[in-house]
This record gives sequence, C-alpha cells and structure tokens, in this order.
Amino acid sequence: MRYVRSDDQEFFRATTARFLAELVPPERLRSLRDDPTGYDLDYWRRGADLGWTSLLASEDHGGSISGEALVDLTLVAHEFGAHAAPGPLVPGNVVVAALSDARSHPDVLAGVMAGTVIVAWCDGEFSSDPTSSSAVEIRIDGEELVLTGLVRPSESAAVAHSLLVAGRSGTGATQVLVPSAAPGVSISPMSSVDLTRRFSAVRFDNVRVPVGALVGGFGAAGGAVLRQRQIAFVLAAAESVGAMQTAFDMTVEWSFDRYSFGRPLASYQALKHRFADMKTWLEASHAIADAAAKAMATGADNAAEKVHAAMAFIGQYGSELLQDCVQLHGGLGVTFEHDIHLYLRRHTLNRSLYGGPNVHRQMITDLLDQRDGVAA
Repeated sequence: MRYVRSDDQEFFRATTARFLAELVPPERLRSLRDDPTGYDLDYWRRGADLGWTSLLASEDHGGSISGEALVDLTLVAHEFGAHAAPGPLVPGNVVVAALSDARSHPDVLAGVMAGTVIVAWCDGEFSSDPTSSSAVEIRIDGEELVLTGLVRPSESAAVAHSLLVAGRSGTGATQVLVPSAAPGVSISPMSSVDLTRRFSAVRFDNVRVPVGALVGGFGAAGGAVLRQRQIAFVLAAAESVGAMQTAFDMTVEWSFDRYSFGRPLASYQALKHRFADMKTWLEASHAIADAAAKAMATGADNAAEKVHAAMAFIGQYGSELLQDCVQLHGGLGVTFEHDIHLYLRRHTLNRSLYGGPNVHRQMITDLLDQRDGVAA
C-alpha cells in the first residue's frame, strides 16, 4: 500500500511479509493444491499470534496499531495478496468484527482471535451473482431459531467449528452463530481457481439453535451485516492490489532480463507504452484502495461509495494488468511452474467472490439514487 506508515505499522507489515515468505513460498503453495484445508492450522495460529485476527476487535479485546484498525489490517491483506498466501483472513476478521461489535459469544471470539477456532462466514443475503440461489430464512419458534436455506460459497466452512449466518427475518436481517455439526447442516465442497482457498456450499434444512445463538438483535442486524460486507470489500481490494504489485514487479524484472534480437524486451517502444498503462492502473489501484480503507476506518459519509468504487476499478484494471503480465511472459507465463498465475488466480477469485465491476457500479448507482431520493 502507499500509506505513509508509522514505524509500528511498517514493523507489522514487514514482519508479516517475512513470515509469509518463509512459511508459504510459491513451492509450498503448489504443494497445498490438493490439501483439503488449503493451509496448515499451526501456520494460522502463528499468524494470529502476529495480530492477523485481533485488529478489528474492540480495544478491550485487542485494538489497533495506529488507531485505525481497518487501515492496519489492510497492510496484512496487501501482503496476503503479494504472496498469494493461504488462510481465511477476510472471513476470520469479519467474524471477529461481528462478534466483538455485538459483544456476544466471547468464548468463540477468543478462539477465533487466537487462531485455534475457525468460524466460517455465511452471508445468505449477498451474492456477487444475480442468478445465485443463496438465501437463508431465519425465524423464531418458541425458544429456538429455525434456519432454512442455502449459502454458497463459504470459505473454510468444511473445517469450521461454527458458522456465522446472516439471513432474512421478515423485513430485517438476522445473524446467528450455528455449530457446523448441528442437525440439518450439510456442507458440500466447491471448486476454486485459487490453489489454497477452499469453499463450500452450506445448506440449512430446518436447523434449530437456541435463541441465545443470536449475534445482535433479531431482525435488527442489517447495519452490522452491511458493515461486515464493506470490511470484506476493503480487505479484498487491498489483497488484490498486493497481487497486482507482485505480478507487475515480476514482469518488469523479466522484461529487462529477457532479450529479443539482442535487446531487452523493456527497450521496445510498444512495450513501454503497455508498461506505462499498467503502472497507471497500479498506482490508481493503490490510491483508491487506500482511500476506501481510510474512509471506512474514519466513518466517512461517503465510505460506501469509495469502497464500491475501489472494487469496481480494481476489478476491471486489475484483470487488465494481470492478463498483460501473463502475456508479456510469453509461453512461460501460462505454465504451472511459473509463479505469475498464483497472483492472477488470487485476483480472479476476489473479483468473482466479492463482485465484479458491474456489480459494484450498480451498488454505487443505488447509493446515489437513495441519496438523491432523500434530498428530494
């Protein structure tokens, strides 16, 4: 990222970068391709010890480095993208934010923050695919909550201790913490282009849990769920920019090292123009991702617009940049043995999972329509 970082922030970022470079280099990522979890649980616990999972908790649970916790967390997300690192960084932090803000399920929260408990995020009210069948209904029956519906995809659900489920209750949203082993819960694996991130379809067939499983008020979680999505978008944007930066740096180095007709590729005018375009997209992506994180961290009035603008821009131009990087490597760039596909996979997954440019442009349009309607 392009923040002017404090010494503490830079130490935090650099520590994460060194940790990832040592524990999950590209050859390790390849070896995890067929691993059912996609990462080592001890690796995730050690990452939690570094602070990956506690920044979005309230001050009495953890707290931030700079006073702007989400900004601090984007430093980790950027390094995750730059290393195509495994682990449920986004859903894990969304769960921490949800439980901490609601001040509920402290034992589960403590386990998630320590990296010893995995809780999957099942947002049954959001899908990046307008044709998706993902939807969950949550109703009260006496002293129990009853969940019915389907959520897909949900990251790390297959290894999760519990599921943070958001669903519809009448005209409002409700969040519930559901044990993954509860009767009526079925979890089916899904495919992913990413080598290490694992997703599942989670079905709820009249699943019953006590009313005490609520996270927040019944039918009153709409604001919390919206904030959680925006946190996920900010982290995904930062991660995608990290992947773009690594791919760009690799390609620039390659273009100077690779000679054609006695000259480095970087010396050809046509390629210089392509690199100029890519550099422009990359720097703009840094700037808009930073602006979105800052706006969310400070509670700016236009935070939602900035978040969706970041996702739309990075979704479009990140894809352009990464495809160009692959193409500039020639035939080598499309081999499994070369590293560049790791970063293309990470960006492609984030774009698919959290919505492409058209999805977020529509969200910006909806926000502006709502604002104009209120003003009128």
